[in-house]
Amino acid sequence: MIRANIFFYEINHFVKNKYKVITYFIFVVACIYSIYAGFDLQKKQLNTITNIEQSQQESILQLIKWYKNGQIGPDDKSWVDIRDPRWALSYTQLYNIKKPSPLLPLGIGQSEQYGYYKQITSWSSTYDADMVEELSNPERLVNGNVDFMFLIIFLLPVLIIILTYNIGGLEKDYRFEKLISIQFGSVKKWVFYRFVFYIFVLILTVSCFILTVALINNAFNDKFFEIGALLSLSVLYILFFSFLFYSIVIVSDGSGAAAFNMITTWLLLCVIIPGSVHQFASISHPVNYMTDYLDANRKEAYEVFERPIGDLYDSLITIYPSLLMTAHSKDEIIDSQIIANSVCAIVNQNNQNAIDKIETQNELKNSLIKSSYWFNPVSFFQNKWNSLTETDYYSYKTYRQQVQQSIDKQIELLVLECWSKTEVNYSIYDTYLNKILDLE
Repeated sequence: MIRANIFFYEINHFVKNKYKVITYFIFVVACIYSIYAGFDLQKKQLNTITNIEQSQQESILQLIKWYKNGQIGPDDKSWVDIRDPRWALSYTQLYNIKKPSPLLPLGIGQSEQYGYYKQITSWSSTYDADMVEELSNPERLVNGNVDFMFLIIFLLPVLIIILTYNIGGLEKDYRFEKLISIQFGSVKKWVFYRFVFYIFVLILTVSCFILTVALINNAFNDKFFEIGALLSLSVLYILFFSFLFYSIVIVSDGSGAAAFNMITTWLLLCVIIPGSVHQFASISHPVNYMTDYLDANRKEAYEVFERPIGDLYDSLITIYPSLLMTAHSKDEIIDSQIIANSVCAIVNQNNQNAIDKIETQNELKNSLIKSSYWFNPVSFFQNKWNSLTETDYYSYKTYRQQVQQSIDKQIELLVLECWSKTEVNYSIYDTYLNKILDLE
């Protein structure tokens, strides 16, 4: 009964304190706005993806129409012959797309820094300008739209401070904490049950936002585990800071000291430690200006075209040993046109070697940041949250790997078909589509 009385006392105290009520509703409004911004970003991405998929389908249908009508290419381009594998594949618009997670409105993360669609050609790479606008790491704060995750991770602890800094401290200021001890048995229990009210309110508020987004986007079927993990993560985060602030209130001499100590703790955990870790990681692993990739993509690419045909022939055989079984490998004279059509495989290999170095350097930096989680818990919660909404560095790294697989698949098909001297008809083109669109 005493516990319930304390709980209801705090409800009455909260309702009568207009500053706490106003602050709480400002936070709620900010959360609503951030989720609205997330939905807006998600809608824009989905609309763009729909247009891309429609354009891709139209290009495929156009080629199918040409094959069925016996047409070898567009009327205004007489040099195009879609019976050649090179033209058949180059005239087929192929895209690799990263569809936004249904939970994206809850954590925009790095979705504004990375491309989410990529047209696949024989000369594409995963570090083209349309893929990576800005190379960033998991600890990066969002500078674009207001992010719901940012509000929870960095501003929710401030809200807890505002709501709880004078719990117990006010009684110490007026020196009647002993009276409370006589009436309720313990000041610690008195403070604890008052804290419970705010913990309950905040957990309920955050959970309602998460569940509302999941309900609107019908995410319970595909993202049931992620929804549960987000709910658990938010509860754990609220309990983590609530416990810290509760401990501070208990040992502080008054509300002023409690407020100062709580703000200092927030600054330490949310600003100073993450910032110091980021700075140390940047010094230990400086920003990669992708010079290796640029050299491979420009300088080394030009050098490839200057190499002797026989050298290119041997390099292609090394990359694809199965070329030894093709019709061209049995010819006595090397066909320079076939080699020219196949050079993209060598450039792609050079790009991958350079990109692997970049990814390795990024991984070293990210591993260093992960090793700081034991004293840098806020970065852990932030990165874990973005991981669940599929907007973190590793989600886009996985997407880049999928893009690279699509590039490799198209180039390998192109080279093998050119070396096999295949004359493409509708049936063969349909086989191409099955392979490169994973329809098999």
